[in-house]
Amino acid sequence: MEQITLAPVLFTRHAIEEISRLKNAVGFDKNSYLRIGVKGGGCSGLTYILGFDQRQESDEEYEFEGLPFIMNKAHGIYLLGMEIDWQDGLNARGFTFKNPNASKTCGCGTSFAV
Repeated sequence: MEQITLAPVLFTRHAIEEISRLKNAVGFDKNSYLRIGVKGGGCSGLTYILGFDQRQESDEEYEFEGLPFIMNKAHGIYLLGMEIDWQDGLNARGFTFKNPNASKTCGCGTSFAV
C-alpha cells in the first residue's frame, strides 16, 4: 500500500465541493485521479494543470480534507503552499490559484513565473 503524504496544495471548501460534484457526475471515470501540476506555456511562463488523469510512475498521492489527488514529484517546488478555490459569480466562474511561489502572474490568473 502506498503512503499518503501531507498535501503541498490547499483547497477551499468551494473547490472541494465543485471537484466532488464533478467526480459524482454520470459517466465519470472512477479510475482517474485529480491531477494538480504545472506545464510550460502561458503568458507568464508556466500554466497550472487541474484535471482528471491516470496515475504516472513519477506521481505522488496526497489527500487534503478527504480529497485525494496526484502530483508529479517535480512540481512541488512550484506549487508548495498554493490554494485552489472555486468562484461561481456573475463576473468570474472557475478555479482560481493563489500561489505564494509566483513572482509574476498573468491577468487571467492561470499562468505564472517563479
